[in-house]
Amino acid sequence: MTTYQPLNCDLHDFLEIACMHGYRLRVELLEGPSFVARALDTRTAPSKEEFLVLQGDAGRQEIRLDRLLAITPQDAGASFGRIELAGNYCGF
Repeated sequence: MTTYQPLNCDLHDFLEIACMHGYRLRVELLEGPSFVARALDTRTAPSKEEFLVLQGDAGRQEIRLDRLLAITPQDAGASFGRIELAGNYCGF
């Protein structure tokens, strides 16, 4: 896998909101098909790579944040719409 690129800190809020409310998200990846899964948590590995923890039909999985293209809540009344994550990395 490529060198990890930390996600822009402002976008973390959307991931935290999705996890806090347990939103079902349409997850679009930079590579591979999109899928729907429930947001559970975020996790930081000892290597400082960050992951979104999801529960879907394929079971529990972790997606490295810099592999995400976009997330879109599927729940009625969600507090945000489609959020593009790709290319929005921290400037340090």
